[in-house]
Amino acid sequence: MIQIEKMNKIYKNGKMELQALFDVDLKVNPGEFVSIMGTSGSGKTTFLSILGCLDQATEGTYILDGVNVSEMHDKDFSKLRNEKIGFVFQAFNLLPKLTILENVEIPLMYGGVKPKERRERATEALEKVGLGHRLKHKPNEISGGQKQRVAIARALVNNPAILFADEPTGNLDSKSSVEIMKIFQQLNDEGATIVMVTHEPEIAAYTKRKVVFRDGRIIADEKLDQIKLD
Repeated sequence: MIQIEKMNKIYKNGKMELQALFDVDLKVNPGEFVSIMGTSGSGKTTFLSILGCLDQATEGTYILDGVNVSEMHDKDFSKLRNEKIGFVFQAFNLLPKLTILENVEIPLMYGGVKPKERRERATEALEKVGLGHRLKHKPNEISGGQKQRVAIARALVNNPAILFADEPTGNLDSKSSVEIMKIFQQLNDEGATIVMVTHEPEIAAYTKRKVVFRDGRIIADEKLDQIKLD
């Protein structure tokens, strides 16, 4: 699903250069559930942004589901994101004036899907995360955990090849965090490939594999004895 070879990322500000990633190699197979960990400044968030086509590497090869991303131009990134990638953010990124259903429909609107099919697919995605009864509610009428469920539904609505999550439990209490990880595990059991950044070891324990960054390099990559949520 993902193949990374010799990935480097250098930020330039005038004559100043800051290297965030150093010769990173990584493979993620279909159906894996991977957590990416590291302290602040370790490079994990930069790496996830590149994986999610929100940023571009300075050097190296990135192949996503058979597509050579490293050879693409900026204008092609949005099309690739909409077709192959679902992204869940820590801050939910819901539009407050839209209903939950309308928020989930947004990626389908960009894809030119007709209104009837948009509603059906968005409703199905919300039912999958347990919010089929809240379709007409606005984001300010639901809890933080429910907002993240909406964000997951929005990420799933285009049937992406892979799901990326950036600190998806970072703004949630313990109970809501476990509920969100249970949803991720269910999706993974159904075949979804998930790559998730987290700084919390107790959250990473719910995944199947842990990759650890330090100073822009991968220092550990290990399979986990996953804690399974029923």
